[in-house]
Amino acid sequence: MSNLPKIAWIGLGIMGSPMSENLIKAGYSVTGFTLEQDKLDRLAAAGGTVAKSIAEAVKDADVVVTMVPASPQVEAIAYGTDGILENAKSGALIVDMSSITPQTSVDLAKAAKEKGLRVLDAPVSGGEAGAIEAVLSIMVGGEQADFDEAKPLLDALGKTIVLCGPHGSGQTVKAANQLIVAVNIQACAEAVVFLEKSGVDLTAALDVLNGGLAGSTVLTRKKDNFLNRDFKPGFRIDLHHKDMGIVTDAARNVGAALPVGAVVAQLVASLRAQGDGGLDHSALLRAVERLSGAEL
Repeated sequence: MSNLPKIAWIGLGIMGSPMSENLIKAGYSVTGFTLEQDKLDRLAAAGGTVAKSIAEAVKDADVVVTMVPASPQVEAIAYGTDGILENAKSGALIVDMSSITPQTSVDLAKAAKEKGLRVLDAPVSGGEAGAIEAVLSIMVGGEQADFDEAKPLLDALGKTIVLCGPHGSGQTVKAANQLIVAVNIQACAEAVVFLEKSGVDLTAALDVLNGGLAGSTVLTRKKDNFLNRDFKPGFRIDLHHKDMGIVTDAARNVGAALPVGAVVAQLVASLRAQGDGGLDHSALLRAVERLSGAEL
């Protein structure tokens, strides 16, 4: 296994921790850095190496994988004297798996090229469960040769891995993904409230709906959340709010109308304003319940 590239992993949150562990299981040497000590302890327990800084993590890495919440965090870890671009070795490949604006990815690729580094934007879909099970969908933007080099590593993390176009394309497709997911969750939440208020057996109803045209990965993954009112975060409302901002802004820039998406973006923002930002995005059900007169 010594011929596998050395990996630096920056960002060990809900998604990053299980993803980095899957690389370790696949035989990769992973050196990680994040701000939370308990996440570093988890990485060490899984067989990874803990770094004290970004600079230490990336200095010998062939591939630097980043998985942080949003564009400001990507910029914070990439730029500056202590950042990735100043400390990664020449020729290293940066695979940013965060969900950020397409322009941030384009700018990062340009800045990295000036330092002799290469970049892929490779955001993911599938949530915490997909990360744990290594069945994520990974949408990639960048050069074909860099994609081909990264493909074996990405195969250890996901099931559907597609090069979508040049730098920023992965983020554009991810924005579309988040639009579809949010609208789907909202529709499911409305159906749940409608069914319950109609006195229907909710478990039976969701089972039969999921077996027909109304079925979806969203309903499969989130059915138990709806049934049990279990909103432990697999993907937080706060992050989906950020993503809906990305897709609505990007759509405005290219002249694409998002009439339903705009409404759902406002519903997500409203739920966040009501203090539910730390809950799973299936908690859109709570917003529908409030609108339907429930006291939560």
